[in-house]
Amino acid sequence: MPTEFKKIDPIDLQPRKAVGIDIPFSGNAVFNSTFTTKNAIKANLINYFLTNPGERFFNVDFGAGLRQLLFEPINEDNIEELRGKILNDLQIFFPKVKPTQIDLKGIPESNTVEFTMRYAIADSNIEDGILINFE
Repeated sequence: MPTEFKKIDPIDLQPRKAVGIDIPFSGNAVFNSTFTTKNAIKANLINYFLTNPGERFFNVDFGAGLRQLLFEPINEDNIEELRGKILNDLQIFFPKVKPTQIDLKGIPESNTVEFTMRYAIADSNIEDGILINFE
């Protein structure tokens, strides 16, 4: 029976050393820190999904544009176009993030967008998920 080894990111070996910035930006010193690779990647992904293209200076292509979908007619064409953009952007901005499930559902009656993504990190044992609702 093959042995499966658990791969630990070297950054995570020092538990008191921060590796990223957490969301929301409301800590005692303005920013809360993340101390593991898993939490840092999740915070970066949430930042990506909450950002619209054009909002980030010097990187105007960064952002999923989920909020923009609220002000357009919600139909399958818009949702499939956005799903394709998200998959393409994940390969560009987060090449180690491998989505295992993406659910993007628009509810036209309430003008709501529900986004769920499960993902794994390549070359590690990290698996996690994100749920974002826009109303």
